Amino acid sequence: MIVDCHTHIDFSADDSVSSEHLEAAETVDVCIVLAGAEDSSQRVNKKLADYVSKHKEKMVGFAFVDPTKDETSVKKLASTPEKLGLGGVVLYCSNCGFHPAHSRAMRFYESAQELGLPVFFHNGGHALRAKAILDYAQPYLLDEVARTFPNLKIVIGAMGMPFAEQTLSMIAKHENVYADLTIKPSSVWQVYNTVLAAYERGVMDKLLFGSGFPFGNAGECMETLLGFNKLLGDTNLPAVPRGNIRSIIERDTLEVLGIKHESIKAQEHRSTMV
Repeated sequence: MIVDCHTHIDFSADDSVSSEHLEAAETVDVCIVLAGAEDSSQRVNKKLADYVSKHKEKMVGFAFVDPTKDETSVKKLASTPEKLGLGGVVLYCSNCGFHPAHSRAMRFYESAQELGLPVFFHNGGHALRAKAILDYAQPYLLDEVARTFPNLKIVIGAMGMPFAEQTLSMIAKHENVYADLTIKPSSVWQVYNTVLAAYERGVMDKLLFGSGFPFGNAGECMETLLGFNKLLGDTNLPAVPRGNIRSIIERDTLEVLGIKHESIKAQEHRSTMV
């Protein structure tokens, strides 16, 4: 199964944005749609739930939570999968201005772990606002979280850029910490170095494929990932085995994160009928 673990949609834009997102989603089996960091988490999560519910066979929504403002008890958080039909949660520590191990955030992780909700940390990458706190984007700050809640499924978005080395250390250290390898087709050299570093560290199995839509298209991203070895033909630079690269693209991220999706339920139903 091909899962794009990192897409966004602007609900304030016109219908052409959703049309482009739907078109991009056709190139994968399922895509994860991350709610944006807005003033009202309740409002943006409702919009996300309405959108994803219309395309349940292709999409899984991750709700936006700001633990410093939102109620994050188990009872309240349980409404995320039950009422909104969303499969996980996304945090924007840098943009929202809170330390990943803030006391209220730690209480939130406890609830998320109990409910089996994976947490996507969208702390770095291209989406940082001018007033974002870059210190809070450092992946090593999640070490305390992963040590305290070892069963919590954690995804470090966009390889934790610009701190990719910290990300590699985190995914090597913790069993349930993964990294979203958001591909930038215009940055082939960066993609090559990131994948090679992961291969040399022996953590290729902890990388999840993502496009970062609308900043990337899943089809183009897959072509970039599968094709960068061709650039090394007349060089002595080390290559990454194609099979290892394909394993990133074909990794079933939903199964890895423990997300029950319509497509998985259908497969389980068919298997019981055999």
